[in-house]
Amino acid sequence: MNPKQNVINKIHQTGIVSVVRSETKEQAYRTIEACLAGGISAIEVTFTVPNAHHIVEDLAGKYSHDEMILGAGTVLDAETARIAILSGAQYIVMPYFNQDVVRMCNRYAIPCMPGVMTIKEVIEAMESGVEIMKLFPGELFGPSMIKSIKGPLPQAQLMPTGGVDLDNVGEWLEAGAIAVGIGSHLTRGALRGDYASVTEIGKKFVEKVRETRNKMKTKNR
Repeated sequence: MNPKQNVINKIHQTGIVSVVRSETKEQAYRTIEACLAGGISAIEVTFTVPNAHHIVEDLAGKYSHDEMILGAGTVLDAETARIAILSGAQYIVMPYFNQDVVRMCNRYAIPCMPGVMTIKEVIEAMESGVEIMKLFPGELFGPSMIKSIKGPLPQAQLMPTGGVDLDNVGEWLEAGAIAVGIGSHLTRGALRGDYASVTEIGKKFVEKVRETRNKMKTKNR
């Protein structure tokens, strides 16, 4: 299996990508450690975090690919994507579809997850070689949007981000999401220094994903 497909498979298996937005490097590191302790190994360091590329570089040197699936988020252009990739990012996430960023990621055989809101954007992303699309902002649509997209495009692999919480994460997965991106509903405690809450909420998300997937397997037998 090639490295790109391996990353995609790991994100699917994990089912959760932790979106880390922090005010400082120290806060970012401690938030990430809390997410890992909660059982979430797919980490997206957003490039709104100060010195984000240094954080990615540090994490890439500290953790193996088995310990962490390391990504860069809020990537707005190809230049930033290249910096993130050379720093050690295993996948790139952006809030919108940008062909130049996709080309850059394809050049380095790195998974790219652009934000999409419409069927047109989903098709354009797929035609550009994108394998997982980020439905964003998820709170504007709800889980029913996944079903609506997968009606005409059952092959579309979608990861909602924004609006995913403990009450609806199961609905997103049951609607057909390949994984979910979780930001403030997981990490908000870190902003007040409560990293233990991040770990505890992370464990609850992991358990919810596990329960939902087991339920889906039983239902499909």
